[in-house]
Formats: sequence, structure tokens, C-alpha cells
Amino acid sequence: MDFQMFAMVLVFLACVEQSLASCVVDSFTVKQDFDPKRYAGKWYALQKKDPEGLFLQDNISAEYTVGDDGAMVASSRGRVTLFGFWVVCADMAAQYSVPDPGTPGKMFMNYQGLASYLSSGGDNYWVIDTDYDNYAITYACRTLKDDGSCDDGYALIFSRNPRGLPPAIQRVVRQKQEEICMAGQFQPVLQSGAC
Repeated sequence: MDFQMFAMVLVFLACVEQSLASCVVDSFTVKQDFDPKRYAGKWYALQKKDPEGLFLQDNISAEYTVGDDGAMVASSRGRVTLFGFWVVCADMAAQYSVPDPGTPGKMFMNYQGLASYLSSGGDNYWVIDTDYDNYAITYACRTLKDDGSCDDGYALIFSRNPRGLPPAIQRVVRQKQEEICMAGQFQPVLQSGAC
């Protein structure tokens, strides 16, 4: 009986260790051989997992462009609620750099709000997956826990079409949400054309 209990505890601990190890941010894979030129163009957010603090709430879109030098920039827009009651369309701008050219899907994003009440800063911007024509899954972790998992992060599911994704792609997206340890944490993003 003692051996069975010991074996059960070992199996349980192995499962816990495996689940924690898979949520280590550095273990997440990104789109291999990411191509910014194919990624360029207009994307609409369909789902999001918010970080702590102020974040765009709905009608989120982003337009990515790639310059002659290969650098990617974006302008994004979405509604945000300020002071608990004031709903405005906000514009943001971002510039992307690739710290490791061997992993172009792992970028660093410097962003600025184009109004004084919006924040500016920098975050990781990882393209977890994309087929370039239909969907893209982006991820950022702002702070890590001691075990390497994310303490404060966010993710967006983008589509080229503001009306949604076909069922086959929805299955791919759900699988990727599990792989970045955010299954069940996403909220739908309204796309009403308000911005």
C-alpha cells in the first residue's frame, strides 16, 4: 500500500512538473522563418487576452508595413475606455526590431500612444503562428515569474477578415492557445467598425 501511494505521488509530481515546464515562456515556439513582407497589411483582432492595466478593448485593427530597409512598423487603432466612462478611438504606432536574426518571429516592439493619455513603452512581440493569408497569433509577456512562466502577458488572434475564421483555422488557433498556456483566457473582440 505504501509503495502504491509513493508511486501515485511520483506520477502526480511528474505531471505537475511537465505542466509547469511547458508554460516556461522561453520554451514557446514562434513562426519559423517568419517573413515580415508576407505579414504586412491589415489585420483585425478577433480575440484577445489582456495584460494588466489599460489596453485596447474592441474594434482593434493593425496595419503593418515593411520599409526598404526591411524594418517593420505598424499603426493600430481601437477603442479604449478612459477614466471609467470616456470611450474613445485611440491610435498607436509601433516599430519592431529583431534581436536575434535567427529567430525573426521573436521581435521587440516599441510603441507610442498618439495622444497624451495613452501609454508608451516596449514589449516582446512574438508571432506564434500565421499562415499570412488568414490568421496570426501574437504573444507578449511583460513580466516573468520565478519559474519562467508568464506573470503578466497578452495575446491577440488576428484575422485578415473582420468577420471571423473558418472552423479548420479555429482548431489551429485553439491548439496554439493551449501551447502558450492561455487556453480559456481569451475574450472575443467586437468588430463593429466604430473606429
